[in-house]
Amino acid sequence: MLPAAPPGGASAFVPTQRSARTSVPPHEHVLLALPPTAASASVLRSLRSEGVRVSSVSDGIGVLDAVRSGAPALLVLDVELPGPDQAAVLAAVHSEAPNVPVIAVTPRERRGSLLGQLRGDRDDYLLRPFAVDELSARIRLRLRLGAATTHAIVRMGDLTVDTEFGEVSVDGQPVALSPTEFSLLVALLAEPGAVVSHDKLAKQVWSEPASANLVQVYISYLRRKIGAERIRTVRGVGYILEG
Repeated sequence: MLPAAPPGGASAFVPTQRSARTSVPPHEHVLLALPPTAASASVLRSLRSEGVRVSSVSDGIGVLDAVRSGAPALLVLDVELPGPDQAAVLAAVHSEAPNVPVIAVTPRERRGSLLGQLRGDRDDYLLRPFAVDELSARIRLRLRLGAATTHAIVRMGDLTVDTEFGEVSVDGQPVALSPTEFSLLVALLAEPGAVVSHDKLAKQVWSEPASANLVQVYISYLRRKIGAERIRTVRGVGYILEG
């Protein structure tokens, strides 16, 4: 389960300040399936404060009922919810709502078994504990990927990315990327024209903290393949993908 809130009601998660830029378009509905704790309530409040239209359930039966009554744009699912085995819940969601991306929340010790239940680039996972701003960033990325998968193609200038088949081309010429390079490009595509920090890229691509040097190395690999001018460095902060 998620870590319980410490005495006094303070959340185990770090709330984020509301920004002028809405994290997720208001018409997108996110279903949050986390255990009923004070920390979970903090996550719900923080996401709503960022403009996310979110509803919540607290057990596996609630997940299935909610998905069957109207598929959300995204499901955030804790793998240790009470109720049916979460492998069965995931399988049912994948079968009955195949277009719904899932962010699975898991303790580190269950990560290995979870990976075999996720669908490549469609789903994602987040190790517990996590900060609310990290979850919000993952939500933005998954929703953008979901829309891109529906339309298959994302374009920025002469850069074309097929998120369904993992194909990239520049000026019509195919570019071969490693899985890590492709994930890094997709993370930058989730916020085109905006600065994406080293920490955010590390969490989205490697799903855990990674050094700024590691991010820099893979940014250099990506620049060599898609063009150095497409990725601008904001020194000490992160990177911007430009068209």
